[in-house]
Amino acid sequence: MRPDNFQTRIFLDGGNPEETRESIRVLGFLDGQTTNPTLISKNPEAQERLKRGEKFSEKEIFSFYRHVVTEISGLIPTGSVSVEVYADTSTKAEAMLAQGKEMFSWIPNAHIKFPSSAEGLRAAERAVKNGLRVNMTLCFTQEQAAAVYAATHGAKKGGVFVSPFVGRLDDKGENGMELISNIIRMYRDSDHHVEVLTASVRSIEHLFYAIALGSDIVTVPYEILKEWVSQGLPIPDKRYKYDTKGLKTIPYKHIDLLRGWKELDISHDLTAKGIEKFSADWNLLIAR
Repeated sequence: MRPDNFQTRIFLDGGNPEETRESIRVLGFLDGQTTNPTLISKNPEAQERLKRGEKFSEKEIFSFYRHVVTEISGLIPTGSVSVEVYADTSTKAEAMLAQGKEMFSWIPNAHIKFPSSAEGLRAAERAVKNGLRVNMTLCFTQEQAAAVYAATHGAKKGGVFVSPFVGRLDDKGENGMELISNIIRMYRDSDHHVEVLTASVRSIEHLFYAIALGSDIVTVPYEILKEWVSQGLPIPDKRYKYDTKGLKTIPYKHIDLLRGWKELDISHDLTAKGIEKFSADWNLLIAR
């Protein structure tokens, strides 16, 4: 069962409904799930199909994705399920929005994932005006998080997530968890319509520190959830000491959240690389 007075929501990061079932069993609760093209490509059914030398048509792969998230949605009907649009570096906002509208109709508890790029933000800006809930993924800077806030201003609380990828910043030698701290600080005096979803969690220390910082949501791989359960579901507080392991600090920046998002420098090499990686994993599933 959920620990008493525990505010942070816990999502599973994965594309396998069996892991969803098992996570609910071992945790006793689950607040949502995040999926993406890479996680769907790792789904056992997809992997088995590839082993047989078979690929999907474009129609089949979207049907398969819908099947997977529909099953997950049924397991956590009161939670959120993030469904990611296909986008490569040349995909325009109009194409992302069209996909997002279709995916939003698949399940009643969807958040549509757009990248934190210029085209992704354009799509999100229009999506929230059309009543879609969104999850802005591949966020690596405060400027990107500020742009998400500005582009979706006017959305209801619960309608917008921003997903900073801490593990990928760590891989680059930067303290990804400091970005979480900076974004939470930046949003402190806002209207809180954007919720912080700590993503790319690589260790139980990432999970513990995200909870201690007050991240609204943390999305966690199944193996780390099991590790947390094995430790008795401890809930760290503000006294928790996070070992940065010598990672480079990410300084806090004072950014006006009401500034137009197009005025902000939202470029980041990891966002571009992430888009390329997700699209490549998706394309490997499709017969060309």
